[in-house]
Amino acid sequence: MTSRTCISLVLAIALAPAAHAAEPPRISPATDATAAGLVEIRTLSPRIEMDIRYAGGNNFTAAPVPGYEAPACYLLAPVAKALADVEADLRAQGFALRLYDCYRPVRAVQAFMAWVNDPQEQSRKALQYPDLDKPQLLSDGYIAERSGHSRGATVDLGLLDCRSGRCTPMDMGTDFDFFGPRAHTQAPGLSDAQNANRQQLVQAMARRGFTNYAQEWWHYTLQPEPDAGTAYDVPVR
Repeated sequence: MTSRTCISLVLAIALAPAAHAAEPPRISPATDATAAGLVEIRTLSPRIEMDIRYAGGNNFTAAPVPGYEAPACYLLAPVAKALADVEADLRAQGFALRLYDCYRPVRAVQAFMAWVNDPQEQSRKALQYPDLDKPQLLSDGYIAERSGHSRGATVDLGLLDCRSGRCTPMDMGTDFDFFGPRAHTQAPGLSDAQNANRQQLVQAMARRGFTNYAQEWWHYTLQPEPDAGTAYDVPVR
């Protein structure tokens, strides 16, 4: 092998992952959750609490999001199993999870893009992005043209304290889907309790293979993803 061939081969190997990473995932032809291999979390963890925001109007778009026909949480089977294990771990310690979003249909991601490009719709700005303009939600990484949620391996959630016998939300420093630096997992200016609660969630999720997205304390993805090359567009029912 010539030195020039060697150099070409090394470059090809080095560039291959970057080229692959840039490729959008294929959209599965599946038309329902069963065909997609998606599992509803309550079949594995019946007590898990859910507040699926995009199935109603309590979200940054101020309306139910296309693709969410019911407040349900679907995930690929290995992800659902790992999340059920996190819930069981926490319950044994007197804590629990509250789920805000799980699998997200591609059509919902497209609806988010339509919303972020509509300068007239600002009804939730004061609550959820008071210090940012809509274009910054894209440029700063809070809303994306493609979402890991559509691959069935990402979940948004918070912590509950159940030690008194009644589960109550723990103070995480911001609400779910607050867009801004204060929502970053390692944000400065949080109280000791807020920092401790975020770290408790990070550690509980990490024990079962989930990694946090640093700009959103609530956002976790199972690693490695079961199928990082496939997105789904079946409705949440």
